[in-house]
Amino acid sequence: MVERLTPLDASFLYLEDPDTPMHVGGVLVLESPSGVLDHEALVDLVRARLPLVPRYRQRVLEVPGHLANPVWVDDPDFDVSYHVRRSALPRPGTEEQLLDLVARLTARPLDHRRPLWEMYLVEGLAGDRTAVVTKTHPALVDGLSAIDIGQVILDLSPDGAEVPSPEAVEWRPRRPPGSVALVWEAVEDYLQRPSAVVETARTAAGDVRATAARWAGVAGGLLAAAARTAVRPAPVSPLNAPIGRQRRFAVARASLDDVKAVRKAHSGTVNDVLLTVVTGALREWLLSRGEPVVGSTSVRALVPVSVRNEDDETGNQVSSLLIDLPVGEPNPWVRLARISYAMRGLTQNGQSVGADTLSALSGFAPPTLHALGARAASGLSRRLFNLVVTNVPGPQAPLYAGGARMIEVYPVVPLVRGQGLAIGMTSYDGTVYVGLNADRDSLSDVHVLADLIEQEVAFLVETAT
Repeated sequence: MVERLTPLDASFLYLEDPDTPMHVGGVLVLESPSGVLDHEALVDLVRARLPLVPRYRQRVLEVPGHLANPVWVDDPDFDVSYHVRRSALPRPGTEEQLLDLVARLTARPLDHRRPLWEMYLVEGLAGDRTAVVTKTHPALVDGLSAIDIGQVILDLSPDGAEVPSPEAVEWRPRRPPGSVALVWEAVEDYLQRPSAVVETARTAAGDVRATAARWAGVAGGLLAAAARTAVRPAPVSPLNAPIGRQRRFAVARASLDDVKAVRKAHSGTVNDVLLTVVTGALREWLLSRGEPVVGSTSVRALVPVSVRNEDDETGNQVSSLLIDLPVGEPNPWVRLARISYAMRGLTQNGQSVGADTLSALSGFAPPTLHALGARAASGLSRRLFNLVVTNVPGPQAPLYAGGARMIEVYPVVPLVRGQGLAIGMTSYDGTVYVGLNADRDSLSDVHVLADLIEQEVAFLVETAT
């Protein structure tokens, strides 16, 4: 029995086009004196840890005629050296050169004919440092409890004693099923789910009205789930524009203790403070561009948060809050109070877009119709929010990869069609690291926004007491 992609996972594949690759990235900066972690060592480390993430040796196989969602199969030609690659900067490599390389790597879509991940060792950074840049397709990371390849190579100590490598066992890929077997299993799925047969028949008959009615019903559910916020279109913003295939990447940093000090002085949560920082930076960025900013000006952010119970270790239970960031408010403390109040209200009143609703929006079967729904979802999202802001708390103790200590880590959040900026934040070892992924043309000044984020943190800390 083959393992089939879920509608949500398949939607990430169908959403992709050359302008909007959907992979999530990470930039790990490591101290590597005397070449502690070279390319050969990284390949060996990944090879030893691959049994912990078997999905990373599998690829996606389409079902003939698109009769059902694609399936996961072992890649008989899997080559770890293809996925773990080597790059270098002219010594001594600067941060600016590294970020330019990250932007170019991020812009390249993954090859869907191979396992959907890549890792690059970047040598030549000044100060005896190296970087590891990861690219992982969301379909590989199914749920909050899933393990990413970047996590697998990290240990709690330089010798990796706390996370022992699995025993070396020769991996023998299973033979992928043939076309007849794929079609037969698709038929069996339809027999077990009669509703899928009805949907397939409607699609085959070209019942566009039925398709449109269903999409409208789900979209209506999405609007109802987001309540008062979502029924209003997102504000017009320079953050929303047609995007191309090239990217820019910028970073910012903040002391976690400083963020906590601001939170302690003015209540709210760490996430509220970070959203306030982003709001203030966006305000100054808009003003620097000569954009009109008045008291009512706002920028709507989609903020994913976990709604999984502490006892539940499985499932992709994520809720995405739609919050209007008050960039028109000149007082930073009023901005913090308004954001804290809005976040509490959205959480308590359930005014959020649930993962199940988002899945249903693009979860039609068969995939030919499913692709249409996914693209419709992408078009709808442009009208609901201006940018995505993610914040993922990380470990507050040092981590190591092959004996090299990780000193910085930046998330790279993908762009969706029509949205020129995505902001990812993560805390690690006492510091909050911010990654800003932007369209190269429409947000050529994203580095200005990154600088403003650091300035906003400094201003809040200075005036907190």
